[in-house]
Amino acid sequence: MPKKRSGGGLSPTQQAAKFLGVSVLAGAVLAGIALPAVGALGLAAKGSVESFDELPANMKTPPLSQRTTILDADGGQIATVYSRDRTVVPLKDVSPYMQKAIVAIEDSRFYQHGAVDLKGVLRALNKNARSGEVAQGASTLTQQYVKNVFVEEAGDDPTKVAQATQQTIGRKIRELKYAIQVEEELGKKKILENYLNITFFGQQAYGVEAAAQRYFSKSAKELNVQEAALLAGIVQSPSRYDPVNDEAEATKRRNTVLRRMAEVGDISRAQAAEAMKAPLGLKVSKPKNGCITATKGAGFFCDYVREVFLNDPVFGKSKEERAKVWNQGGLTIRTTMDPQAQDAAQRSIKDHVYKSDEVATAASIIQPGTGKILAMGQSRPYGFGKNETQINLSVDQSMGGGMGYQPGSTFKPIVAAAALEDGMPANKVYSSPYEMPYPSPVAACDGRNWKNDPAAPAEVANENKSEVGPYDMREATAKSVNTYYVQMISDIGICPVTTMAKKMGVERADGDKMPQVPSIALGTQEMSPLTMANAYATFASRGMYCTPVAIESISQRVGDSTKSLQVPKSTCSRAMSEKTADTINTLLRGVVEDGTGKKAGLGSRPSAGKTGTTDERYAAWFVGYTPNMAGAVWVGDPAHKRKMVGITIGGVPYGKVFGGEVPGPIWGDMMSGALEGKPVENFNTVHIPDGVNRDRGDGNGDDDRRDDGDNGGNGDGGFIGGLVGGNNGGGGDQPFPTPSFSIPEGFFRGQGNGGNGNGGRG
Repeated sequence: MPKKRSGGGLSPTQQAAKFLGVSVLAGAVLAGIALPAVGALGLAAKGSVESFDELPANMKTPPLSQRTTILDADGGQIATVYSRDRTVVPLKDVSPYMQKAIVAIEDSRFYQHGAVDLKGVLRALNKNARSGEVAQGASTLTQQYVKNVFVEEAGDDPTKVAQATQQTIGRKIRELKYAIQVEEELGKKKILENYLNITFFGQQAYGVEAAAQRYFSKSAKELNVQEAALLAGIVQSPSRYDPVNDEAEATKRRNTVLRRMAEVGDISRAQAAEAMKAPLGLKVSKPKNGCITATKGAGFFCDYVREVFLNDPVFGKSKEERAKVWNQGGLTIRTTMDPQAQDAAQRSIKDHVYKSDEVATAASIIQPGTGKILAMGQSRPYGFGKNETQINLSVDQSMGGGMGYQPGSTFKPIVAAAALEDGMPANKVYSSPYEMPYPSPVAACDGRNWKNDPAAPAEVANENKSEVGPYDMREATAKSVNTYYVQMISDIGICPVTTMAKKMGVERADGDKMPQVPSIALGTQEMSPLTMANAYATFASRGMYCTPVAIESISQRVGDSTKSLQVPKSTCSRAMSEKTADTINTLLRGVVEDGTGKKAGLGSRPSAGKTGTTDERYAAWFVGYTPNMAGAVWVGDPAHKRKMVGITIGGVPYGKVFGGEVPGPIWGDMMSGALEGKPVENFNTVHIPDGVNRDRGDGNGDDDRRDDGDNGGNGDGGFIGGLVGGNNGGGGDQPFPTPSFSIPEGFFRGQGNGGNGNGGRG
């Protein structure tokens, strides 16, 4: 008598000898069980040997898809994401009751037969023939495991899933051959372990560990006999025996499993009877999948991490390859998110802007010199309900964001940096009249010039008529004087500004190129908060620009092993000299000390920043930094429909919203919390001689205006951060201004059809 293997079952010789007969029987089973047409039997007998020989020698077993865990920088869990909720566990971590229950109900002769149970095939065929219908199957646990492998390999592709489960002779023969291989290579215990980890238990739970957690909120190791019987019974039909939706049907099925366990001697009849009296004892844990479940309001940061993974070639050459790795899961992703900074950002946002407000806010914090994203939040939560959104208002469109928002005067320091790098002295004086036509021509990158339209020249104005030069760079920056910066860009040309912006990672949120038009000096091009925060981090790091990064490390569990994956690294490059950066830092310290950003100051901690109020008050900004953190706060209507005039935000009414009034305090509270307990660092500042020797006062108003309008002489908001002047001042609130000129076609976006390139008409 041939020798049996230690794991139970027949030797390979016995398996091969019986294969032809088994193949014929497979046809019989299909004919009698799954395929009513009796003619299938002959088809199986005719083609079984040829089909068997043509099959590959080895079954490719894909790694089981598992949940992915996303962690913050301290190792705290942010969220779990998965295509299939599964946690692979070794057999030793599965209750013995569970092991016995699944074998008893699915394949009670599992340890006695080989890959194919001939007695089971004949028994099923006989029973089904007598009943006249499909009453019993004949697949062994090993065959079921093989079929589940095919389904796992098919992923979420419905066509491939259908092919993996189709009731055909070819599939059955393939299943039989691979079952023989699996029995020989793995042995019974490993097959049982793999089966328990791969099979579907309903309620989005794949594998026994996920099922134990879903239905009983405990580990698979802790399952008692009745709980194990319930889970084992679900496998045959997860929808029919779903205990959450049909307790009565699930109870009947559980009791069937308990009786079968008693019949095969796994438990006594008394134990079975006692267990059948017990209630189901469900303690259901709802599926917790995806960024919608993220803690600390980090749903959008979680989503950004996913976008990074799916878009960065370091994780795979094609989007399909990267998506396959992501869906396979089993990843532990440690991110750059600082829990203290994230808490501070969300707390400040919640205090100042309600999710039900007509406008929203978004904020990001970056670590200068590393590009690490420390925090990312917004007032409208991640979700699908009212006042919720899945659009990440902090990032570019390509990373799950929107079209961006005009940054207004927060772009001016980039113009100043370009001018300083071009050799302009820091105390440069311009006449800076209250209003003026755009100077023309202005040199552009393409070798041509931008020209104002002589028939209808575009003009620029400051916020109010009291803002009349001459101004030097320090005062013009502190007061955000529009005409000063228009004269500056007209002097140095557009190309140095767009080149500097690119070096600092400043690009349009929609991916379009920056147009060659002088109005960019006033922040007319739409940017994202993350872009602006990282640009200002360049100033904080004394001129070194570092690409933003969100991922510190990734490990992936595949089977019983864990491996590390390569992750994107920040690349740093010098965008400007240290002297230029130090000069900008000196200029922007003046903004928070005695300029438009006073309300954003951090007390004794040195800080610098710039306010911005743009485009008829559709958006307001504060972007600022300390030597160790840079942050940007935007407030506005993502749909670009609601002007922030006569509006209530966070329960506070505002006649008009300015950058230093709403975004500034949000930034101040956010950064104060994020920096609490962190070292106080100082800027490297430079001495900037006065260019104009006369007292102008410190200017206690906001971006592009001097006060709140009640003291007279201040003027109203203007268009695009003061591109067009507002009212004539005079005290009290004034009607909202309307532009007093026609804007040439293509002036802002460079869409004109003139002959001077991207920058409008010549």
